[in-house]
Formats: sequence, structure tokens, C-alpha cells
Amino acid sequence: MRKAIIHLKKSDPLLAAVIDRVGPCRIEYREAEFSTLVRSIVYQQLSGKVAAVIFERFLQLLPRRKLTPGAVLRLSIADLRSAGLSNAKAAYILDLAEKTLARSIKFHELPALSDDEVIASLTQVKGVGVWTAHMFLIFALQRPDVLPVGDLGVRSAIKKVYGLEALPVPAEVERIAAAWRPYCSIAAWYLWRSLDGAAEM
Repeated sequence: MRKAIIHLKKSDPLLAAVIDRVGPCRIEYREAEFSTLVRSIVYQQLSGKVAAVIFERFLQLLPRRKLTPGAVLRLSIADLRSAGLSNAKAAYILDLAEKTLARSIKFHELPALSDDEVIASLTQVKGVGVWTAHMFLIFALQRPDVLPVGDLGVRSAIKKVYGLEALPVPAEVERIAAAWRPYCSIAAWYLWRSLDGAAEM
């Protein structure tokens, strides 16, 4: 981590100021497994507080709170809705469970895949887009150089830190982030923290 911080501070003075203000990098990682991706689906487009309540209710539907594909597939859409999940998210979670049991997605093989291969694998699932795959790469697979170009928090922070008039488009995010390589994930974490809110995974 020290090497990443030194590189980022040397290569980008504006990001260096953010790093100094935020302090030490404390990314919290999760296991690269089925339950982590389910959690990510639950948390999509919700505040962390609301999502945490729904996720807890969801866990209470499962025997011994064990989040496995088999346990999920024993639940109905109505069961999942009772926990506070939308129809769409309930369908996404069931689709993920089916694809995991069918071995269309093999979580134990993901660490050996490239970033692009992981994205291709995970986005087979309904409701799992590139943003969710990026979060999985950063927070579960601990990949150091993932740039979530479509993330609103990253774009908002870049607008603020770099004094832009409008939210940057993905190509502009890529241009600014060129100096951060190969540590874009760490830079993204600092940008999230600069807004006083970390990404949820």
C-alpha cells in the first residue's frame, strides 16, 4: 500500500492533497464469493443504512443465516419481497443463484481470471452490470488497478477536486486517471472518502 500511496502522491498533486486530508488507506475487503455478490446486488442504488436493514431481513429468511445458492433457491419472489427487496432485485438474486449452481459462474476460479474475464463472467447475471463487477474486482478480488469510470461518486469527486464545470464523462475520467496507473483502485477509494462516504460492497 505504501508504494501505491507514494506513486499517487508523486504523479498527481491534486490527488496528493486528497490523500493528505483523508489519511491512511483503510479499504475493507470481502470474500470473493457468492454471498458478496448477492450483498452487492442488495446494496445497488440504496443508501448504506437502508440496504443494511434489507440485507439483515434477507439473511433472517435463510436457515442459520447461511447465504448459499441452494438456500436462496428455496425462497420465492414473494419471500424475497417480504425482506424489502424489489421484484427486480429478487429476480437478479435468484438468477445469480441459478447460474452459480449451474456452474456458469465459478467463484473459486475468478481470482485466476483477468479483470476483463471477471467482468464478462459476472455480467452474465441479470442486474449485474460493469459497475457491480468493478466493485467486486476492487473490494473482493483486491485488484489494485480498477477504474470505475461510471461511478457517480468517483465522477463527483473528480469534478470537485479538479475544478471541472460538469461531471466528467468516462473518457475524461480515463484521461485524468492515466497518471494513477497501476493503482486506480486506491485512487478511487480516496476519491470516495473525499466525499465523506466510501463505496458499499
